[in-house]
Amino acid sequence: MSITTYVFGIVVAVLVLVAVGELLRRRRLRERHALWWLAAGTVALVIAVFPSVLTATAHLLGFSVPTNLGFFVALVLLFMVSVSQSSELTVLEEKTRVLAEHSALLEERVRRLEDAAVAGRRSVEDR
Repeated sequence: MSITTYVFGIVVAVLVLVAVGELLRRRRLRERHALWWLAAGTVALVIAVFPSVLTATAHLLGFSVPTNLGFFVALVLLFMVSVSQSSELTVLEEKTRVLAEHSALLEERVRRLEDAAVAGRRSVEDR
């Protein structure tokens, strides 16, 4: 591995960790969502600093090319993020449906109360 590739890997991994940290600080990313990205950044940093870890792990797990293990881990990570996001989306859709139903019921109640108030004024005026 060339020194340029080595330094590039470290810089990119550090940038990922800094970006996630900044998003957390600005409250643009919640902690539970940042967990996966922090894990990915940490693994990338460890592999960038110690490339032999990827080679040894790939050999241990039976991958013929260490890069294939990297792609596999990235694919699993993205799958887990996708499942996590889908799960949260399902919960939010349910909450949105319940809120829409509640809002519709409140609007109907207000409409009936307004109609009753108008009818009450008319009956007072007719007397």
